[in-house]
Amino acid sequence: MIPLTLAEIAAAVGGTLHGTDGTATVTGAVEFDSRRLGAGGLFVALPGARVDGHRFAAAAVAAGAVGVLAARPVDAPTVVVPPATAAGPALTCYALAADTTGAGAAVLAALARLARLVVDTLGPAGLRVVGITGSSGKTSTKDMVAALLAPLGRTVAPPGSFNNEVGHPWTALRADERTRHLVLELSARGPGHVAALCAVAPPSIGVVLNVGSAHLGEFGSREAVAAAKGELIEALPAGGVAVLNADDAAVSAMSARTAARVVRFGIAEGSDVQPIDVHGADIVLDAGGCAGFRLCSPAGEAPVRLAVPGAHQVGNALGAAAVALELGATPGGVADVLAGYRPASRWRMEVAERPDGVTVVNDAYNANPESVRAALQTLVAMAGGARRSWAVLGPVSELGAAETAAHEEIGRLAVHLDVDRLVVVGEQARAMHRAAGKEAVLVPDVSAALTLLHAELRSGDVVLVKASRAHRLERVADGLLVAGNGGGA
Repeated sequence: MIPLTLAEIAAAVGGTLHGTDGTATVTGAVEFDSRRLGAGGLFVALPGARVDGHRFAAAAVAAGAVGVLAARPVDAPTVVVPPATAAGPALTCYALAADTTGAGAAVLAALARLARLVVDTLGPAGLRVVGITGSSGKTSTKDMVAALLAPLGRTVAPPGSFNNEVGHPWTALRADERTRHLVLELSARGPGHVAALCAVAPPSIGVVLNVGSAHLGEFGSREAVAAAKGELIEALPAGGVAVLNADDAAVSAMSARTAARVVRFGIAEGSDVQPIDVHGADIVLDAGGCAGFRLCSPAGEAPVRLAVPGAHQVGNALGAAAVALELGATPGGVADVLAGYRPASRWRMEVAERPDGVTVVNDAYNANPESVRAALQTLVAMAGGARRSWAVLGPVSELGAAETAAHEEIGRLAVHLDVDRLVVVGEQARAMHRAAGKEAVLVPDVSAALTLLHAELRSGDVVLVKASRAHRLERVADGLLVAGNGGGA
């Protein structure tokens, strides 16, 4: 973060000082976890579902924190934030279901205002803020963008999917005077969430990847999802750039919602009416399921060979390339970085080889119908007809009334793609098992899945593991890798 006194922080968030004259200066990191603080840091006392951060204020100061951002006075130099109101950014607080008193909302609103101060201060010095949203692929694309921009200047991006009203301002506060690029991932579970995040760190470049069925339970329709994702494009200034996926009609139509310049990317052929600015041509998959393609852009062309499996990664790479080219990268430079890119966030198409020849693909971080389809297609490509393919799939959640139909479609797709064995984990996904018929087996939990796999896997098999986050199917991948290295289940 940029250096700020406690008095300046209080002024920025509309708070008051307690136990300090405000002259102490924050020069270190802003943290919610007192164990991660070092000298010069600022501790954010956030009340959570299990613990209240206010209880750790003294420990945070003992660890080196200069002060505490809190909803009430504590035994430490404190900036006491004002109560939450309808005014100000990032007050949706959909991640704080246990926040019955409003203290969490108040602290997060203050954190959002502090982040906005930092971004506004750094903007005139050349900071470019890139926002990325979509129903799937956000984290992979965010990581690709960060990798592509790093050679062009210091780049800050969130770890994993730190993409809501907690992680968004926390990431923005990582930026300082040396930062040239701030790459942010924006999620939503309802209308107005993306707009609120844009108010925290206004983007000058906005990327929309796709509009799918993720969170249909919250939004109710794909049209509502498109309206929410498009809030990013509406937030762009007239001098900004909207980077839109031309292969998704709902995304491409968002060009009508912005005064910013529009850059389209995709693998479809463009037209005079709707040209494709950054195009992927001549796409091929190698034996490992990794794509190669020709990157075509107004700046020139370059052959690209990805090291991450999945044809769907081409779209992610094209979106990331479009951002990098806008900020000064060359097609050859993009190709070089993408050739060496490996996933920076866990459990997203992580490929591991066991000593006995079994390949485990851990894509268990999250799932929606579109990402499951892409993962199954990748599994079949990796198996290549010469190896047995196993899909270990758990429930796809947050689909509301569409959940049963989506599970049935996934089961039929597994059969259509000739997946050799489908292991369905959990009663919630029974419809998937029913639709796949004799090609599938239904097991009650992770332990039962591992017992089956340990008994039946053989050298050369490829195993995909995927489900929605709440079901923690990464435990299946972990169990397979431990067993494959000589450990127990």
